Amino acid sequence: MGKKRKKSLNLPSSRRQQRSTVDNCFHGEILDRLMHELCKGIETAKKSKGGLSEKIWIKQQFSIGVNDVTRLLERMPRSGNNGHPPQSIQLQAILVAVDCSPKLLTKHIPVMAASRRVPVICIKDDKGGSFRLGALVKLKTSLSIGIKAKGTKINQVIDKFLNDKEFKVSDDVVIENM
Repeated sequence: MGKKRKKSLNLPSSRRQQRSTVDNCFHGEILDRLMHELCKGIETAKKSKGGLSEKIWIKQQFSIGVNDVTRLLERMPRSGNNGHPPQSIQLQAILVAVDCSPKLLTKHIPVMAASRRVPVICIKDDKGGSFRLGALVKLKTSLSIGIKAKGTKINQVIDKFLNDKEFKVSDDVVIENM
């Protein structure tokens, strides 16, 4: 028997970005401000929901859970693929709680989002990021929430968060547009 050689891993740039993105989690004052602004945006957007029940309205605004977010990402065309017509549902951003166990549950989301150029916002909280995400959509917990691009007040809050330097408390935490 011969010696086994280790294979060197030449990870694509999206996987290298994924490693650095997971290290850049939002917590503390930045997270509190984001969650506060999102709650205000949700309450403002609810006023224009018409005759829809709250549960149906939330499903129209958000993709809730790892499976649903993954399904929507799979249906979105890759960023360099011009052959497919644009899908009717596009994700503006994805919120991911990094306090899940095992980590493999959400590990694929940043990689898939990178190929579709959807920014990923990692949430880390001592009280449990999954509890904070769940509270946004009236659930006990949620590991990931995709925000659908619908042009509502919720989308304006996310745009402000992604683009406005004043919204962020410190410059050491960055969101990478993947």
